[in-house]
Amino acid sequence: MKAPVFEEFDAASDCDCPGCAHWRRIVPYSSSPSSSPPSSFSCVSGAVGRPAVRRALVLAAAAGTVLGAGPSMTAVAAAHAPARPGIPTGDEPDTPQGSKAPLHGPAGRPATATKPGTVSKAPATTRAEIINRAKTWIDAEVPYSMNEYWSDGYRQDCSGFVSMAWNLPGNEWTGSLDTVSDRITRDQLQPGDILLFHNPANPEKGSHVVIFGGWTDYTHTYYVAYEATPPHARKQATPYPYWKNADRYLAYRYKGLAESASGARPSESKETGRFPGAAYFGPGANNKYVTQLGRLLVERGAGRFYTSGPGPRWSAADGRATQAFQRAQGWTGADADGLPGPLTWSYLVGKKGKDIPPASGPGPKEPNGPAANGSGTTGSGADGSGVNGSGVSGAHGPGASSHGVPGYPGRGMFRPGATNAYVTQLGKQLVKKGFGKYYTSGPGPHWGEADRRNVEAFQRAQGWRGGAADGYPGPETWRRLFS
Repeated sequence: MKAPVFEEFDAASDCDCPGCAHWRRIVPYSSSPSSSPPSSFSCVSGAVGRPAVRRALVLAAAAGTVLGAGPSMTAVAAAHAPARPGIPTGDEPDTPQGSKAPLHGPAGRPATATKPGTVSKAPATTRAEIINRAKTWIDAEVPYSMNEYWSDGYRQDCSGFVSMAWNLPGNEWTGSLDTVSDRITRDQLQPGDILLFHNPANPEKGSHVVIFGGWTDYTHTYYVAYEATPPHARKQATPYPYWKNADRYLAYRYKGLAESASGARPSESKETGRFPGAAYFGPGANNKYVTQLGRLLVERGAGRFYTSGPGPRWSAADGRATQAFQRAQGWTGADADGLPGPLTWSYLVGKKGKDIPPASGPGPKEPNGPAANGSGTTGSGADGSGVNGSGVSGAHGPGASSHGVPGYPGRGMFRPGATNAYVTQLGKQLVKKGFGKYYTSGPGPHWGEADRRNVEAFQRAQGWRGGAADGYPGPETWRRLFS
């Protein structure tokens, strides 16, 4: 039975008709003074009452509705709650995401009888697998829904998205994800962990969860968030810990992760030869793969770049050493940007290619590392401009140009906190091309959300979606913008 719909009226205090007398007996008066101006509400005796929409509850439901129908019936209907986009008010669920549910098969039918949260052992997975699964929904632009299920059986909301990425046997919700994960600190966050806000007092108000994809830069103020949110799953740079309710989000790590808290796999006796992904390298990265990269580079002649280490925290030394190895292979441009891609990684672990030549005398000044010019050697869409992605069309270096297009200065110039002349140059060109609507002032040298949104609008105008339209200019965005 649906909860009855109520409307609020204030009964007149000076009317003796049966209706007004009835309401005065069963509900309190409003705080409005008796001198309030009259309204159009008339009782059966013709007396005029005080303004409508106060505290007295007038039943407006269909005839036959009984208030005492059951213990779950509430006196004030949920229909007065604000409606969410795409969800009829009367059908609005109790929480901002669906409740715990099994995986669903064709036509939305439950595919298994597994009850989420009851598994004795969490299925094992890796960080790379978590991020790769998350990207499948982002690439497909899975529409957000608290009631619908995607073809893989997971509910199309924030908690269903995490359940899918963690490869859980069922759909959890924000109130149960902590049962399959452990609390960690901000400093321990690594790709594949989550930032969770569950409001137990009112789960309908603000509860949300996102997947942490890595810090955008060394300041650790912005990170890449993978999340399911209206209108569809997305990946974008997000202020830590989130846009709102910043003091309520907590970091968690999946219990079934095939890595310990330190990042090392317990069962792994030797380093892996598989490229872990671009998200593990670059400013802000702190993981075992950075250490592995440094050791491999030292073996190939990069020892002079390190004053200590190599260690798990990405540094300028890692970038310079990587770039020196890439240049030793004869690579230039984006192929020698100081960030390891699959090709660089395969050369290092496979002991292929040429070693880094020793420095002669004082030696030439080493090229700048990825903090200035990094754009990677592995692509993420048409542009390779994602915050943690990388592109095959790379930086030519500041001042260089090609076919009349100013040289792309490198992705490091367009990050949260960046301040330089290239941000101004980018902004002016966006305005010139008709993509400056998000600027309220400027453009200027300080990279901000207005810059990112204008770049995203330009990228989407090229027909790009997903990671190729994340608002961070890569080489192809730059080329098209200035051509």
